[in-house]
Amino acid sequence: MFEVRVEADFAAAHFLKDYNGKCENLHGHNYKVFAHVRGYVLNEGGMLLDFSKLKNALRKCCKKIDHTNLNDFEVFEQNPSAERIAVFIYENILQEMKENGIDLSYSEGKKEPFLYAVDVFETETSRARYCSC
Repeated sequence: MFEVRVEADFAAAHFLKDYNGKCENLHGHNYKVFAHVRGYVLNEGGMLLDFSKLKNALRKCCKKIDHTNLNDFEVFEQNPSAERIAVFIYENILQEMKENGIDLSYSEGKKEPFLYAVDVFETETSRARYCSC
């Protein structure tokens, strides 16, 4: 199986409503995001997927939430954890790629490229992952 990975970053503020500790206060992070695509079949050019197409989709997703207060987005239910951010980005990448004619959705036994995982790092040592596995 082949895997490609691209990365992007964004900065945002948030607070966790249902948390007892310092993260219940408004604070910010410089997030780093990795998007992983896996598959068995290479295209005519010998690539699983064009890096630039995946990178553009990831950057567009990150731009939606860059320099915002994540609590302002209903999708995060007032608790924009790294896990919820990872799902948000995962779903947005799928939609963005689909709009460009590329279906990266996962299905059992799929040999073509599929979006395997999105990693969201709040810090260099703290990561949440959402995957299709």
